[in-house]
Parts: sequence; C-alpha cells; structure tokens
Amino acid sequence: MVSCIVLLGLGPALGADAANKINVSDDYVSPTNGLGYWIWADKTFDGQTCQLWKSFEIPAGSLITQARLLMTVDNEFTLFLDGREIGRGAEWRELFDFDLTPLLSPGKHILAVRGLNSFSYAGLILSLRIILADGRLIEVKSDPTWRIVPEGTKRWEKKTEALGTWPHATIVGALGCEPRWSNPQNLNVMPRLQPIKVYFWQTGWFQITLLSVCGLVIFTSFRLMAQLALHQKERLLLQAERARIARDIHDDIGARMTQLVLHGEVAQNDLPTDSETRQQLDWICEEARGLLSTMDEILWAMNPKRDTLRDFASYVCNYAQEFLKPTQIQCLFEVDPEMMATSFDLPLRRSLLMAIKETLNNTVKYSKATELLLKIQWQGDWLVVVVQDNGKGFDSTMIKPGRNGLTNMAQRMSELGGNCVVTSRPGQGCRVEFRVPLVRLRRQPLFWLWNSKQFISPK
Repeated sequence: MVSCIVLLGLGPALGADAANKINVSDDYVSPTNGLGYWIWADKTFDGQTCQLWKSFEIPAGSLITQARLLMTVDNEFTLFLDGREIGRGAEWRELFDFDLTPLLSPGKHILAVRGLNSFSYAGLILSLRIILADGRLIEVKSDPTWRIVPEGTKRWEKKTEALGTWPHATIVGALGCEPRWSNPQNLNVMPRLQPIKVYFWQTGWFQITLLSVCGLVIFTSFRLMAQLALHQKERLLLQAERARIARDIHDDIGARMTQLVLHGEVAQNDLPTDSETRQQLDWICEEARGLLSTMDEILWAMNPKRDTLRDFASYVCNYAQEFLKPTQIQCLFEVDPEMMATSFDLPLRRSLLMAIKETLNNTVKYSKATELLLKIQWQGDWLVVVVQDNGKGFDSTMIKPGRNGLTNMAQRMSELGGNCVVTSRPGQGCRVEFRVPLVRLRRQPLFWLWNSKQFISPK
C-alpha cells in the first residue's frame, strides 16, 4: 500500500461507533467530514466481488431526527440495510448521499455492501451519522471493525450476527491519499425511501393459514370427488344387480307361474262344470293370475331402465286405465307434456305408486263417482299428482283416525319428504293431492315440523 497509510493513527477509527454529545450544527456541512478509511479484503484483484458487513445499534427509547449516509466504492456497489436493498452506484469518484431517517428505529441494524472491483485499486469508504433528539450523535464509519463475508454465503446481508470465520476488513487507503481523491467530483442525492408497510395478508401467519385452508379445501374436494365416484360406481353396480334380479324373476318365476295357470286351465276342462275340484282349480288360477300381475308391478319397480319420471307417469296412467276398466268410472288424464326422463328413484316411485293405488281403490269402493281425473305435473323441484273424482264426497271433520287409508298415505308422503292433502265436502267429490320432492330433504327439525301439519284441509 502507499506509504501514507503507515503514518495514520488507527485509534480514532476503532472508536467510531461511540455515541457522543456534540454540537452538530456546523460540522455536518462538508460531504467528506466524518468519512472513514478506504477498506477492502486483504487481497485485491481485477473482477473481484467483496461483501462487507457491519452491525450497529441505536439505544432503546431514542428519537431519531436525522440519519445521513455518505459512501462510494471503487468501482461499483449495492447497499443493503437490514436485508433491504437501498441503492446502487457505479462511479467511485462521486459520493452517494442516502437519507435513512425514515428507515431507522431504536434497536440493532445491519449495513451490508456488495462491492465490485473492475480493475486496479479497490475500496469502500463510508460514513453514517445518526443524530438523536437529545443531541447525541452515533457514527458508523468504514474501518477495520467491518467484516468480509466469504462468497457463496446465503442471505448474508440479513445475518444479525457475524460468524467467527468472517475476517475483519483491511484498510487499503486513507481519505485524500494518492491515488484516491480528497474531494468528490459530485454528490449524488439518492431518492428518499420509506419503510415497507407489511399488511396483514403479507404476514407469514396469514399466508400459512391461507395455505392451510386451501390445502384443507383441496383435500376435502378430492375426498368428496372420490366418494362421488365410489357412490356412482355403487349405483351402477346396484342397477346392474337390479336388472339381473328382474330378468331372473321374469324368466324363471314368471315362466313357472304361467305354466301353472295353463296346467290349471287344462285340468279344469277335464272336470264337470259343477265339480268342487274345478271351482278350487278356478280359484287357484285366479290367484296365480293375480300373482302374475303383482309380479309385473314388482318387475317394473325393480327395472333400472324405468327409473324416470316419464316412465312413472306412463305406468300410472296405464294402471289406472286397467284398474277402472271393469267399473263405470270414466278416467281422464292430464299429464305434463314436458315430463322429462329425469331420474326418479325406486323408493320415491314405489311409495307414491302405493299411495295412488290406495286412492284409486278408495274411489272405486266408496265414492260412487262416474268420472275421475288423474293429473301428473312437474312443478319446480316437486312432482305433483292429483286424483280427483265427482263422487259423493265426505265430511273431512268426521273422519276417524286410522280409517280409509288416509293415515297410511300421509305417512308414506312424510317419509319421502312430501305431503298429502285431501279435500272433500259432501256432494262435491274428493280431491287428493300428493307432493313429492325430486331432491330429498335433509332430516332437520324444521322438516319434521313441516310434515306434522294436518293432511286434511277442509273447505
């Protein structure tokens, strides 16, 4: 190094961080006043990158009125304060002036400089002067107390403690000593930075919570999708099993029942007309035919290809027509023309069919009607079936509990999440309305309260 370094006393430089009560009104004018030494690593070479680190502390409870940092590096630098990049420079003959007043607060702080030596000489020169409200001055200068951070150290500019393996900086020159300048060619006032505001959504706890919630939602979604896929597979397997059972019943039991009826009819022909045995065979044949009819109904319910509203409406109309054919009652149909092939589950259509059959049976037995209207409509999420006759009617207030099958019909509709309303007056016929939800309601207290309403609504 140049000989003038040997003549310098290093005592003042080592005590540069001390806080002293001074009058700072006049000695803060010159840009070079308070600058430290030119410091660098112990070895210098072209294309070298040097990482310099320094910690300092502002006493607790202090109020900072001014904090000014002057510096430059031969040849380029990047300045960090507490891990945040403050600014950059690329002209060693000029000083760069940073106002750090808004960025500093009581406590420990870290200055870090990444310097680049393009060629020949290298060095960092720096001075940070912090004026407190009570008149004290804190100075941080470039001196041997700075540490040299080895290259490859991760997040070194945010380290709050120096490692023991970090060597101290080396003084490579003094202010004004050749070949370095005594006064800078220019003073560059850098833009004043403000503290970074960290909003709550930028905090670590919020981001961790948000990620946890997102992860939980994704996990729940995948689980529900897996359950849905499993239920769909179970449904397909159930439909296949129902189709197999229906096919077996039709091909085996149905064929045998038909043969039984045929054998009975053949045996009847071989017996006298007034024979008691023939009458018994006739009764057996009628029962077998009834069983075949019942089995057809069961097969219709079991067949998954009939699980639609359109098929249900068609079956109910055909059943009513066949049921009323032996009577004097004329049957009129009013079916929603937009009745779609929407899925209509077995429990719903089975219970609704039984309720409709009970209503038709009561009409034939008690109403003495000549005309019956069967109306099937789709109203929103509800299937509405109305059975209305022009018979003699009855006084709904005189109905005894548990009579005429009304309780059973109301119970069936309640189990489906729907309701049954019977309206009748003497001489004005009877109207029975069934309402069944196409989407099953959840069993909630309000649901039970709704279904506890009286199913007879007299006018």
